[in-house]
Amino acid sequence: MDSEEPSRAARILLLAGVALVGLNLRPFITGIGPLAPDIGAQTGLDLKGISLLTLVPMLLMGVFAFAGPFLQSRIGARRSVMACLVVLVLGSLLRLFATNGWQMVGTAALLGLGVAVIQAVFPGIVKKQFPRHVGVVMGLYSATLMGGGALGAQAAPLIAAAAGGWRIGLAWMAIPAALALLLAACCLPRDTVVRQGGASATALLRRPRVWLLMACFGLVNGGYSTVVAWLAPFYREHGWSAASSGGLLAIMAVCQALAALFLPMFARSKDLRPWLWLTLVMQAAGFAALAFWPEVAPIASAMLLGTGLGGCFALSMIVALDHLPDPTEAGTLSALMQGGGFLITALPPWIVAVMHNLTGSFAAGWLLHLVSVAIVAVLYWRVTPASYAGAMSLPAPPALLVQETA
Repeated sequence: MDSEEPSRAARILLLAGVALVGLNLRPFITGIGPLAPDIGAQTGLDLKGISLLTLVPMLLMGVFAFAGPFLQSRIGARRSVMACLVVLVLGSLLRLFATNGWQMVGTAALLGLGVAVIQAVFPGIVKKQFPRHVGVVMGLYSATLMGGGALGAQAAPLIAAAAGGWRIGLAWMAIPAALALLLAACCLPRDTVVRQGGASATALLRRPRVWLLMACFGLVNGGYSTVVAWLAPFYREHGWSAASSGGLLAIMAVCQALAALFLPMFARSKDLRPWLWLTLVMQAAGFAALAFWPEVAPIASAMLLGTGLGGCFALSMIVALDHLPDPTEAGTLSALMQGGGFLITALPPWIVAVMHNLTGSFAAGWLLHLVSVAIVAVLYWRVTPASYAGAMSLPAPPALLVQETA
């Protein structure tokens, strides 16, 4: 890929590609919640089994995010993205033929694998192709990613009702994935050999800051994975229909998308912590409302959660990319943050399912995420722009130290 910014026409086409690819990265997860009772009834999956349809993809997003730097240097970002879009098409179509729980978990794993690789290499593409507009383009990418979640949550139950089955309600997602594949073939820059050197993934993992970013990203997105898994079933327990509970999840995801798009535009300062803390306060308010007053103002609670989660996701990605000026190194850092983060993110839906089985309520799960938000707020206190260079500096090789002291 060229290191210079593309021409205006190519840039507009590439932005469209960024948007359409992002749109395909969440519907297969958010479409599960509104259809969970129907899926469970026909496949035999209980609450803990349904949670695997979120846990397994998130776990794979974590594991394979670490492979992002390797794939970008050995295979190329463009080829990696296109191959994984093929995987998304295939995984969605296979849901037409899933007849038991393990087959559904298998399709979730396949889809999670495809999304994992795309998420690992895409921030590096953005950093390289739009070096002067990283915040805005990452906002667009994050917004369409969240918007895809809204699309899945709202469309899945409606299509399932119209088509007479939840399988079609999930399999239709192959269509936008195929469109994204065609556009990616036209707009993504050709792969070139990535230079060696700089901060390797192994070297970056020796930096405590990388682990701090992983923890913050994972704890916040653990709230997202729990919400997309259990918000709709939570309100179905309160007597809501599949379409109504899916609509509530869609409202949450739309607010995520809007926050992910616009907060990076408003947050022009180098120090993004005040904006991050604002998003955390919104999350805290939303989780508290779900835990203590679920029927008082569910739409307002969903909007608060969506705005907080979407804004925090986009700003977290920008903070990671801002730590290093080199696009390749910044992309590696982003992949590592997502890798460790999604390993953490995978667990909360299952933990909340276990807590539900023990207590008979989702309230304990919402309180768990309230505590997580408080922890992240404290951890982000250390992430000042003045600390970026020092936090990411790598020690000189031992031989060089000997020469300097000789």
